[in-house]
Amino acid sequence: ARCAAAAAAAPPVREGVVVVVDNYDSFTYNVCQYLGDLGCDFDVVRNDEITLEELEAAKPRAVLISPGPGAPEDSGISLGVCTQVGKHTPVMGICMGHQCIGQAYGGKVTRAPVGVMHGKTSMVNHEGLGVLRDMPQPFMAARYHSLVVDKETFPEDLEPTAWSDDGMVMALRHRTLPIHGVQFHPESIITPEGKAILKTWLELVDEFHLGR
Repeated sequence: ARCAAAAAAAPPVREGVVVVVDNYDSFTYNVCQYLGDLGCDFDVVRNDEITLEELEAAKPRAVLISPGPGAPEDSGISLGVCTQVGKHTPVMGICMGHQCIGQAYGGKVTRAPVGVMHGKTSMVNHEGLGVLRDMPQPFMAARYHSLVVDKETFPEDLEPTAWSDDGMVMALRHRTLPIHGVQFHPESIITPEGKAILKTWLELVDEFHLGR
């Protein structure tokens, strides 16, 4: 009985590891596979299985917000991760995670003018900043989305760092905090540079902690 009670009281994630917030998306498995390949120590927790207070108490090394169905308001703690945890912890958002960053800082998430982009590729042009430093110019990326962070009402706190060939914002970063987002899917096999992008993010996480 004591063992059962201890198990029930165990924290949802271990202290000091990278935490992947799963927005109930099958792509989360692919993200985690890449993180494992890169030697990253991580835990996965679904967006409604942990509170922001529990997450902060675990002092995560970084947090990755996964893709997911629906809109940012369907993402459980993800919006709070962007504004609360992201003040002092590196955060990366992929697809809906990227949209969560945009919405959390005052941007509008709207229907993509080009329509649904599911399993399609685009060439991505970028500024060579953040997670896209050292990436080829341009590079091909997989897109699975129907929503975008609206470029006409882009938040002042955020900086767009990449665009698709149809003019949609494909990556962003916070101007002062260690927060990065990509609209495309780096974990897809049709994003050839995808693993390198996640590797760069992990390098940025290391640099953040070394600089503290």
